[in-house]
Amino acid sequence: MTELEVCGLSKHFGATQALADVSLSVRGGQVLALIGENGAGKSTLIKVLSGIHRPDRGEVRLNGQPLRLHSPAEGMAAGIVLVPQDLHVVPGLSVAENILLGHLPTRRVAGVLPSIDRKAMRAMAQSVLQDIGVALHPDTPAGELSFAERQLVVIARALGREARVLILDEPTASLERREVERLFDVVRRLRAQSVAVIYISHRLEEVEGLADRCVVLRDGRVVAHMEAPPFPIGQLVEAMTGRVLADPGASPRESGQIPAGAPRLRVALEGGTFECRSGEIAGIGGLLGSGAKALLRRLFGASDAGGASPHGSIRHAIAAGVGLVPGERAHSLVMSMSVRDNIVLAHLDAYAHAFARHEGRIDEAVARLMELLDIRPRSPHLPVAHLSGGNQQKVAFAKWLVARREVLLLDEPTNGIDIAAKALIHERIIAFAAEGGSVVLSSSDLPELLALSDTISVLRQGRLAGRMEPGASFGEARLRDLLESSA
Repeated sequence: MTELEVCGLSKHFGATQALADVSLSVRGGQVLALIGENGAGKSTLIKVLSGIHRPDRGEVRLNGQPLRLHSPAEGMAAGIVLVPQDLHVVPGLSVAENILLGHLPTRRVAGVLPSIDRKAMRAMAQSVLQDIGVALHPDTPAGELSFAERQLVVIARALGREARVLILDEPTASLERREVERLFDVVRRLRAQSVAVIYISHRLEEVEGLADRCVVLRDGRVVAHMEAPPFPIGQLVEAMTGRVLADPGASPRESGQIPAGAPRLRVALEGGTFECRSGEIAGIGGLLGSGAKALLRRLFGASDAGGASPHGSIRHAIAAGVGLVPGERAHSLVMSMSVRDNIVLAHLDAYAHAFARHEGRIDEAVARLMELLDIRPRSPHLPVAHLSGGNQQKVAFAKWLVARREVLLLDEPTNGIDIAAKALIHERIIAFAAEGGSVVLSSSDLPELLALSDTISVLRQGRLAGRMEPGASFGEARLRDLLESSA
């Protein structure tokens, strides 16, 4: 039986102590939930376990033997596979090629020339997909898959390499309910096959429904270790934050009528017109493939989004005061650049004079936003790649607050962030609308969508399939009815 042990692990990055004497274990056939606020040390720990980072002190043991990893390749060779938040697939290759990437079966043509054995490749990929109960055709190009399907391909790739320990980092952050259930089925099947699973999520209700054990990190230390469910959400939140939060759920917005401001965005869709007024938070609901992402890109002026854009191009949209926080933060950030440079990247003209930049003004603006959004660590010159996923998400949000914006287009804006950070982002969204800004919000988190939105438009394959206005029927039951009827 596989057993992974972490013994007294510590890790520093300069003056920042990311991990401090962390110890935990997970066995084959178990799901260990690893939770904590952004910056608690979760990302650093799983990067040590997968061979990306090396610890300063302590050791990792696999089946009682010390494990000294110097690269992710060595981690995978040992059977430890990380499925990160930002998925890595090759869009131009097929599902089968992505699953067997780096391990493609070969044969010799005429006994001499080496060639990929495509028949064997399809059979091997199909076998792995069947093992986890996923019905994807091996020849489908990965670029045509949804986010959830790409995630399953990455998991299948891990199992094709005989993973003994599978680490899932925020796997449901961008999934809707049916896709979450499918992923849970896969995780349960892996547990039954004696794979050890480390499951990281800010959605605490998932921990209660899926995990066998739970470890809580805070400030790089283990502060709670629960050996069996139930895992009361209130206790988890208190352990994560060190304090009691009055309402760990979505931050409600007082709203009862559509703001009376003039329409600031309007676009014709099949089935009706989508619009957003000044001071309004216009929600968008829809299942995967609904067209919500394409609509946001169209409103932002992307040329590949289909349909006429209100602004013509991304450059003109930014000049008109429009900002977009995409669902996959890697599409918004330059990982090799600093936090500071990412925040001001789209607004350099506002901080320039003659032939130079106002470096002091940039420093002041960045410091203010890092404090406002609690971006950790407070190191503006740190490459954004060194931040946790949740803090990267805050940077993606901050870049559109550094200069005056008229419109914010938000696709899963609280993707992968902790409860306290989620409440903070909600406060900023509400404040932006209260100051006359227009917000278009797409979210698979229904409580979030309902709590923040003045109106909710439901899309199906780019078509306007329904709309919820303020009133007695503005609730989760009605929204689920609209979503299911549009499926």
